[in-house]
Amino acid sequence: MKRWVDRGAIYAGWVGVGMGVTIAVSFLLVIPIEPILWLLAFPAGLVIGYYANARSNRQAGPWSRILANGAYAGLLTALTLALCFLVTKWIFFTADNGYRSAADGGPIPGCETGSDCVYQRYLAESKGPEFEAAGITNVDEFTAFYWREQLGTAGTVFVLALLGGLGGAAVYGITRPRPGRASASASAATRGAGPGKA
Repeated sequence: MKRWVDRGAIYAGWVGVGMGVTIAVSFLLVIPIEPILWLLAFPAGLVIGYYANARSNRQAGPWSRILANGAYAGLLTALTLALCFLVTKWIFFTADNGYRSAADGGPIPGCETGSDCVYQRYLAESKGPEFEAAGITNVDEFTAFYWREQLGTAGTVFVLALLGGLGGAAVYGITRPRPGRASASASAATRGAGPGKA
């Protein structure tokens, strides 16, 4: 059966899944600095797109296969980053019970766990005027707005990682070792290691 991508790219795709999970857990849970996730999406795609072809030892062959390898590995990486981002947001959104430390004013009184507590938290941070200016006056409108924003961010992360995968494949395609060059290097090495040589 004809393959659309090389075996090495399939392996690289799973490496990309692991890398995406690691990045997401590191910067959404362990050290929650969300913008770093956005900044790393494109470089992560670059690395995995290049690796997909290096792992496949793609010295020859059409550009279409090189780009397909990078796109496949980049796609899995991009999906992982975007899904991890959305799942993390969903967990914190639905589990918010209004807890705040005493320094931040203590628990939010009277809010219901989930969207209501998230909404009340933003209102307590004086976001009310901004919400009203955007036409948001209740929990349902806030919830719709919130998830539009999160989906938009997830889409941006996805696109950046996917473009990175294609970019990494393009870099590999430009810099890859050519079969003729590799053969010449091997021949030179063989001659250099012949009888009488140190």
